[in-house]
Amino acid sequence: MDWQGWFALGLAGVALILMSSGRYAPHLVLMGVMVVLSASGIVSADQALSGFSNTGLITVVALFVVAAGIHHSGGVDLLVRHLLRNPKTVRSAQARITLPVALLSGFLNNTPVVATMIPAIHAWSRKIGIAPSKLMIPLSYSAILGGTLTMIGSSTNLVVNGQYEQLTGDTGLSIFSITAVGLPVAILGIAAILLFMPRALPNREDRHKFGSMREFTLEVAVAVDGPLVGKTVGEAGLRELERLYLVEIERDGSVVTAVPSEERLCGSDRLVFAGDTQAISDLLRINGIVPSVHADEPSLSQHRAERCLMEAALSPQSEVLGLTIRDARFRERYGAVVLAVARGGARVSGNLGNIRLKPGDVLLLEARPAFVSRQRYNKDFLLINDLETEAPRHDRAWLSWGILIVLVGLAACGVLSMLNAALLGAALMILSGCCSVGQAQKSVDVPVVLTIAASFALGAALEETGAASYVAGVILGLSKGHVLLALFLVYFSVSVLTEVITNNAAAVLVIPVVLSMTSAMGVAAEPFVIAVMMAASASFATPLGYQTNMMVFGPGGYRFWDFVRVGLPMNVFVGLVSVTVIATVYGISPG
Repeated sequence: MDWQGWFALGLAGVALILMSSGRYAPHLVLMGVMVVLSASGIVSADQALSGFSNTGLITVVALFVVAAGIHHSGGVDLLVRHLLRNPKTVRSAQARITLPVALLSGFLNNTPVVATMIPAIHAWSRKIGIAPSKLMIPLSYSAILGGTLTMIGSSTNLVVNGQYEQLTGDTGLSIFSITAVGLPVAILGIAAILLFMPRALPNREDRHKFGSMREFTLEVAVAVDGPLVGKTVGEAGLRELERLYLVEIERDGSVVTAVPSEERLCGSDRLVFAGDTQAISDLLRINGIVPSVHADEPSLSQHRAERCLMEAALSPQSEVLGLTIRDARFRERYGAVVLAVARGGARVSGNLGNIRLKPGDVLLLEARPAFVSRQRYNKDFLLINDLETEAPRHDRAWLSWGILIVLVGLAACGVLSMLNAALLGAALMILSGCCSVGQAQKSVDVPVVLTIAASFALGAALEETGAASYVAGVILGLSKGHVLLALFLVYFSVSVLTEVITNNAAAVLVIPVVLSMTSAMGVAAEPFVIAVMMAASASFATPLGYQTNMMVFGPGGYRFWDFVRVGLPMNVFVGLVSVTVIATVYGISPG
């Protein structure tokens, strides 16, 4: 290798470290890598930008829209209503989730499937008296397993297929090429879930995460003839309080929420603060602030049309991750106020403004009802409580399923390519009214798209500079020419990478290495490509390895080690089954 190869390999290592640290979003890291590679001349502009025109990526975007059509037409609600019902045991409840979700995830991207199911299962768990912690991990794991059933079940499958097609010039794999491997793995994986997880998962009751409103809110009043009358909130010094946060002002029977600093105070205003209730003495020392005469009747306990309380989990794509609540400026950014934070099933105590936000944190928010409609398609939040939401178009539910069946049928029969079938399905979802243009636009997960597109530049650099061949040689040396051992090493490498960076990035980085290795060994690339797809999807051991794990982390009230305890054995089991099935299907002998 010349210096370009070592530079590309070093850049890949830096990217892995930055992404695994959790401080930098994968799409930002890989976009930065793309810029460096293009500016340094290691890859051409066409190679750097090739990911943005890759057929696999465009297919992923189209399938996001198809999933939006199923969701907004009430297609998933139709499934939930007919299949969940009233199970008597934890295992029966898990079976009613895992089987339909796995099947659904085989034909829809599993991320929107899980996003749609979380609120339904959260409400259902209360109805049947089973803790959400017994149901949310099986929801995520079954969606992951279902994504391996077909080529369109996961964005990873489509992206790997697109890169395989681009690097080899072949036609790529068909929609059901992975099914011979994915189906037995999914069946055995779901059997393992139903056999072991009813007892292995924690039983954390779905108590209200934030307890009584009185625990973290307090009220004071503005003295009628005091010096604060006529001053703005900022001028009164109510924005600089260390342990308190002004939530709302009640005035003459109405409520001012998401209070701006420019709001002028009036005599007898009731000020509601969130934060450390022990700070009441500090607050009362402010000249012009007096105890509220209605302290025995907190205004937050009353229903008002001007605001609503809601619980929302922070998604892994949220732009406020890593910021403190004070620095995130929720009032300006979202028109909402954070009243409390729950993490790992319990409320986070301490100074509310100084809490640093993490993926999966569940926030208790106060906002106007319009917040719900604005944030429903925003990638920052996953709303998990029972709120009045926009009614699905139930009269188009069966139509949306019909469009999906047509899409899959055309691709399976070879009438249309997967790309064209997905584009046709997306267009029909919009034209038939299953989802609006706005809903379609908001359904596209932009960080995922950017991560996939930018990672192609690094993959091209590893291929062009000989770095991929070098790494392939190392793996070949370890395998000593044994094809089955090489297959196992590829699976293991991707599985480890997926736990520390995104599954799509891990898969795209490894494919050039796999193609160099199979070329040197003189064996077919397809079983190794499918091993990459399976390993990149089968990420169970941490909440960080797969997006659906992160999505259920907060709603299930889990702690990090809950995933390690049940997910690590699942990783090993699914890995052994996958390698065994691939070897059997493709006739790879141990010798």
